Amino acid sequence: MQTKSTDPKVFRRAVGPENVSTEESELEHFRTAGLSSRGEPAAVVRPQGTAQLREVILLARETATNLVFTSSAPPRFRGDTVPAGEGIIVDLSGMDRILRIDRRNKVAYIEPGVTFNNLIERADEAGLKVLMPLLPRKSKSVLACFLEREPIIIPKYHWDMTDPLLCTEMVFGSGDLFRTGTAGSPGGIDRQLKAGLAHKNPLGPGATDFLRIVQGSQGTLAGVTWATIKLEAKPTVHKIYFACDDRLERLVAFTYRALRPRLGDEWLILGARSLATIIAESPGSIDELARRQAPWTLVYGVSGYRYYPEERLAVQENELARIAQAVGVRPVPEVPSCPAKKMEEILAGPSPYPYYKTVPRGAFADVAFLTTLDKAGAMVEVMSTACDAHGYPPSELGIYIQPIQQGRTAHVEFTVYYDPADEADRARACELVEAASWELDEAGAFFSRPYGSLSRIAFRNCPDSVEALRKVKQVMDPDNVLNRGKLCFGEEVV
Repeated sequence: MQTKSTDPKVFRRAVGPENVSTEESELEHFRTAGLSSRGEPAAVVRPQGTAQLREVILLARETATNLVFTSSAPPRFRGDTVPAGEGIIVDLSGMDRILRIDRRNKVAYIEPGVTFNNLIERADEAGLKVLMPLLPRKSKSVLACFLEREPIIIPKYHWDMTDPLLCTEMVFGSGDLFRTGTAGSPGGIDRQLKAGLAHKNPLGPGATDFLRIVQGSQGTLAGVTWATIKLEAKPTVHKIYFACDDRLERLVAFTYRALRPRLGDEWLILGARSLATIIAESPGSIDELARRQAPWTLVYGVSGYRYYPEERLAVQENELARIAQAVGVRPVPEVPSCPAKKMEEILAGPSPYPYYKTVPRGAFADVAFLTTLDKAGAMVEVMSTACDAHGYPPSELGIYIQPIQQGRTAHVEFTVYYDPADEADRARACELVEAASWELDEAGAFFSRPYGSLSRIAFRNCPDSVEALRKVKQVMDPDNVLNRGKLCFGEEVV
C-alpha cells in the first residue's frame, strides 16, 4: 500500500513550474462530479508531450503518487476524473494538435486535447465526417470519448467495440512507451507514413490487442498520447426521417430489419422526455414538448455520396418505406416542433452550451449499459418500476436507445434529472440510480462502463476476470499509481 504524501513540487522537474497549478479554482473542478464521492486533488500537472508524460509517471512511481488523467474541459459528470482520496490531476488538454488528416484513407491523427469542435471543422474541410456520439459536449476530448467506448449514432460503421478508435500511442503506469496496431510496426511513425502505412488496423503488434485492455479502463492502466480515428466520407445529400409509435416493439422490429442489410446512416430511439430535451429552445418548453411527442420516436438518416447520390438515396428510402409498412410503422418528415432539417443540424454537431442534459434541472445522473434491442423494452419496465418505488415520475425519465455494432447489440441510457442545489432531490437521484442499477443487473443488463459505485455491480459476479485484470494491472502499472481505487483496482493489487 502506498503511504507517501503527494508533493506537487516534485512534478515541476518534469513539466516546468508554469505547468503545475495548485490554485483552488482549478482543483475544485476535480473534487466531485455528478454523484461521485469527494476527492482530494493536490495539484494539476500539464505535460506538453509524450516525453514529459513519461517523466511524470516515473516520478509518480518514485513518490507513490496517485495520478488521474483528464483531457476534456469542465463540467464533468461521471467521477472517473475525481481521485479516490488524494491524487495529482494529469491534464492532457494542452496536447491538442490534429497531427494529420488522411483524406484517402479516412483517418485523423489526433492528440488527447482535440475536441469535437476542432475535429469537425478540420474533417469538413477535407470532405470527411466525424463519427460522433449523440450530442457530445463542445469541450469533450474526442480521444477520451472513444477510449470510454461512447456509442456513435451511425451503427452501420460500428463494426467492433473499439470503433472508431484505431491505433494508439500510450504510456503504461510502468513508464514504458507502447504503440498499438500498425503504429507498433518497425521504425518510427514518420518512416511508417513514408512507407504508406495508414495506421487503420488497431490489432497488434503481433497477436496482442492492448487497445481492448486499455479502452474503458478509466485511466487505470495507461495514458494515451495520440491516436488515429476512423472518419467517413461526407454525404452530398442527406435526409432525416422519424418513426413515432406508442409501442417500442414495432420500432425495434423496424430497426432489426433495416440494419441487417445496413440501410440508413444515423439510427437512434428516443423517449418523449429525451426528444423534448434535445429539441427544446428553452427549459420552460420541455414539459409541453414532451407531452406533444409520441412515447417513442425513432430517428434515422439516409444519405447519398459522390456517385449517383440521388439514386442511392431513393433506393434506400423505398426499401425502408417497404420495411416500415411491413412492421406497421410510418416514417414522417417531422415531429412536433422539429422538422427533419432541425434534427439534421442537431445530430451534425456537439451540444450547444449549456450541455443539453443539464438544461431540465441543472444536473443529471445516467444509468447506461448494454443489452440487445429485443430486451430494451423489459429494461424500460425495470427502470420505470424503480422510479415509482423512489418517487421519481417515470414520465420525467430520459430514455435513449442506441443500436451499435450494426444492430447486433444496443446501448441503453436512462437519465435521471435532479436539482444539485436541493440536497433531498440529489439524495433521491443517488438512491434511485443505485437501486435501479442492481435491479437492471439482475435483469441481464451488462455494465460495460462502470463509473463509481457501479463497478461493484459490474465485477461482483466475475472473480476470474477480476483476478486476470489485477495481474494485467501488475504488469502495466506495477506500483499502482494510475487512478488508484477505481474499477476493481483498490489500494492494493495482489
